[in-house]
Amino acid sequence: MERMVERCAGLDVHQATVVACVLINERGRRPRKELRTFGTMTHELEALRDWLVAERVTHVAMESTGVYWRPIHAVLEEHFTVIVGNARHIRNVPGRKTDVKDAEWIAELVCCGLIRPSFVPAKPLRELRELLRYRRKLTEAQAAERNRLQKQLEIANIKLGSVATDVFGASGRAILRALIEGASSPVEMAGLARGRLRRKRDELAHALKGRLDDTQRFLLSMQLRRVEDIEILIKELDQHITGKLGPYQTELALLMQIPGVDWVVAAALIAEIGVDMSVFVSVHHLAAWAGLCPGSHESAGKRKNTTARKGNVHLRTMLVGAARPAARTKGSYFKDKYYRLKARRGSMRAALAIAHKILVAAYHMLARRVDYRELGEAYLDRIDQTRTAINLKRRLERLGYVVSILPQTTPSDAQATRPA
Repeated sequence: MERMVERCAGLDVHQATVVACVLINERGRRPRKELRTFGTMTHELEALRDWLVAERVTHVAMESTGVYWRPIHAVLEEHFTVIVGNARHIRNVPGRKTDVKDAEWIAELVCCGLIRPSFVPAKPLRELRELLRYRRKLTEAQAAERNRLQKQLEIANIKLGSVATDVFGASGRAILRALIEGASSPVEMAGLARGRLRRKRDELAHALKGRLDDTQRFLLSMQLRRVEDIEILIKELDQHITGKLGPYQTELALLMQIPGVDWVVAAALIAEIGVDMSVFVSVHHLAAWAGLCPGSHESAGKRKNTTARKGNVHLRTMLVGAARPAARTKGSYFKDKYYRLKARRGSMRAALAIAHKILVAAYHMLARRVDYRELGEAYLDRIDQTRTAINLKRRLERLGYVVSILPQTTPSDAQATRPA
């Protein structure tokens, strides 16, 4: 293989050690390798950096092993071209496997230019990523705690969720606190309802008649307190995220034009894919990287249905969540497309398809700096009027009607056909 990089290094990264292989390919000389092992303490990583600088290395490659590559990348990124490769793409052939051989293999690959670098955004975007990913974890923990609380109510045969639309609204929380204290009757607790829930006070009084013991009250108090604590943490986190989003206000406003995309989803898009779309080969490459396109399985000229590709789980989860409100937006193309796909493929695949379309729209908007253009609910009918007409005619014929299709005549056509 042709050697493209004269001085490069391959790193085999672990939690406690880094095995480094420096490969030097000077013209007219035999290739030279040197191997060293370093620890992962900060001063040891700085020693690794100094050694690579002394060897005049220009390119350093390593696998994206868990989170262990990240502190190494932070130490080296200002001094070398650092390539972070997908471990599945640079795996060696089966056989004798050691850390030294892995480092040598990575060095050989980077020397020949055979490692496709993973997308590693700039430091400000990496910081924004960390904040938004933690926010997602807190939101999931809060949802899990809410589910546990409602399950505890069901165990006590308290049907608050069957009457109140939002158990954790102002009325719901007042009733929950009264249930925990245990000093009020069901009628008195129903009197705590506010707003439209006041119309259901009689039904609410029956729903609140259950059997709560001291242990269940203790668990409810802990679960409600945990829900409220997480809410406080999310508010603090949102304030910090807002500060980090200062340089990206233009892109944020642009992305929030897409149906179903609120400021959290828009911020996650900016954090995960950045604002410079030139780092991706095409929109199809971005969709594959995000795990929002079908897998490819073809053999003997036949294509088989496969699951979606693996990709950026944080971005994919956020976009699939945004697909639900997008599908509820009245008069939107996403709504029409979602319900067409849901009828044939099911709700989950339809949501994944809408998530893909949101990502495609975001890519083109960021790449061209253009506003979102709504296609409308009738877009799919307009692009294939013949097929739509035939399908509607067939459905009416199944109901026993005789249907003939004629094009609608405009007033100008009627005047042209009228006899003089």
